[in-house]
Amino acid sequence: MSSLRRLNPPIHLLRAFSTVVRFGGVSRAAEALYLTQSAVSKQIQELEKWVGVTLFERSRKRLTLTPAGERYERAVRILLSQLEAATLELITSDDRSGALYLSVLPTFGAKWLIPLLPQFQQREPQVTLHFVPYVDGYDFKSPTLDSSILFGDGHWPGARAHYLVGQQVALIAPPLGSPGAPAIRTPQDLVGCTRLRHVTIPDAWAQWSQAQGVSEMRALDGPQFDQFQSIIRAVMAGMGVALVPRCLVQDEIASGLVTEPLPGHGYTSHLGYWFCYPEGRAHHGALSSFRSWLLETAAQSSAAMVTASQASASDLPT
Repeated sequence: MSSLRRLNPPIHLLRAFSTVVRFGGVSRAAEALYLTQSAVSKQIQELEKWVGVTLFERSRKRLTLTPAGERYERAVRILLSQLEAATLELITSDDRSGALYLSVLPTFGAKWLIPLLPQFQQREPQVTLHFVPYVDGYDFKSPTLDSSILFGDGHWPGARAHYLVGQQVALIAPPLGSPGAPAIRTPQDLVGCTRLRHVTIPDAWAQWSQAQGVSEMRALDGPQFDQFQSIIRAVMAGMGVALVPRCLVQDEIASGLVTEPLPGHGYTSHLGYWFCYPEGRAHHGALSSFRSWLLETAAQSSAAMVTASQASASDLPT
């Protein structure tokens, strides 16, 4: 056997190996693969002979992965998943249609993107979206990731980025009359409030206080949260005030679930939500369709939020 051939075991041996591990034994794996137990056992033995490494420890008819087997199984599982994804994309795609593997930050997906997706489905019914775990959305070298919606300044190595929304930040407080709702009449009143913070934007209150000319604010005080959705819920519950991208909280403001005590006293951040994709995916048919719709929708959303914010500010007593 040549060294090159030895490094490329047959796919059916790798699938048998991965299936035995997933189902915890040969019997259930054989059922899943529509093979006999004997056939699966022979495939495992053949794979061990092929790589020259013992993958399982055998005792009383039980199979337990060796340390080498554990490492190999993790790698094989990822490769098989990537192969399935690539094959699905190939089968379902053409110049304008197909599958798009997309990663979206949870709050943005739930609050902004998903409510709008029926519009995209109606416009491009031939495109199927598959959501990838958001923690994998920064790996632009992964063959299983076509695009991501990320929060930041628009610069990620190896990716093109298009700004969507999120740079307009709103100041929100608990509903009027609720326990813990502070009296806020001027920006200086925020100094005495409990200020909630997002862990990835530690300087948000410092930016706000500078923009509003507020002095003596301890900008790094207050509870931290890891998602904007949690911050919004905390404000609704009366835990404090917060700075949140307007695109994520506009509905709660409009419905009175939170208040905007000082309309027009938010600030413009250099951070926002961006649609990102690897350079090599730029002409991907499904991605192009989704990008066109997404940028159009984001522009319309931004214009609507500006109008709503201006209308709210104009309602203030003079």
